[in-house]
Amino acid sequence: MCGAIATSYMKRKKMEIINSVKELKAKVSALRSDNKTIGLVPTMGALHAGHASLVKRSVRENHATIVSVFVNPTQFNDKNDLEAYPRTLFADCNLLQRLGADFVFAPSVEEIYPEPDTRTFSYPPTDTVMEGAFRPGHFNGVCQIVSKLFMFVEPDRAYFGEKDFQQIAVIRAMVADYTSQGATWAKRLEICPCPIVREESGLALSSRNTLLSINEKAIAPNIYRVLKESVDFSKTHTVEETQQMVVNQLNGIEGLEVQYYNIVNAITLENVTSWDDADHIQGCITVFCGATPIRLIDNINYK
Repeated sequence: MCGAIATSYMKRKKMEIINSVKELKAKVSALRSDNKTIGLVPTMGALHAGHASLVKRSVRENHATIVSVFVNPTQFNDKNDLEAYPRTLFADCNLLQRLGADFVFAPSVEEIYPEPDTRTFSYPPTDTVMEGAFRPGHFNGVCQIVSKLFMFVEPDRAYFGEKDFQQIAVIRAMVADYTSQGATWAKRLEICPCPIVREESGLALSSRNTLLSINEKAIAPNIYRVLKESVDFSKTHTVEETQQMVVNQLNGIEGLEVQYYNIVNAITLENVTSWDDADHIQGCITVFCGATPIRLIDNINYK
């Protein structure tokens, strides 16, 4: 468990919405001067129960919780995907108020990027395989925005959902890099992964789920169903056979198409060829769903 439960979280003021970096830093400075611990939950909005689980945990474990709501353009390599991404700030703020968040940081693109961010981040193989291979520049954009948030807030803990399994590995690598450079915020920071929250059907909660049609919502849960079946299958079959079983079964369902399914070392994200190759092994998948199509990700642990 990341950190001790904060005893003062019951005594919270009304949530504040912040739009500027200057005001955010002022609020953080006031919290630090009062010896308050800070939890950060970075989001792109369109919040759902998965995000809520992160916020609830941060509220339990810190004196103050800051939730960022920002659709970061630098992590999109598809302009249409960026434009289609759901934006529901009013509803998000209402939910965060009920959850007990203290501050919502909802800046404009110009506030975050007053000038182009030319920084480059490289942490192979964590950022070059899977999502990194199919979405060039995606993780560089993730590192740009997350590093900025970390520098602005200097949180004690930051919370991320394990649905984005690869993203967590990349962020850990980035924090380790900043730690080696002597960054004070990085030395303090604890990355707190949180379990995937699923719909009753088994579909991993995602902001993109709101883009699914009724028919697509009916077939999308097959992703997790097949992943679960593959765990039992793996006990009597090789890694290659297990990987092929998942791909074949999902591709056999009309409306689903696997972009990749990698079975990897859960720490390094390198492909494994044997179940004995690593102590912890994860299966990571991306599937296109429907005619549009909607890109869905998920993952499952094998050992």
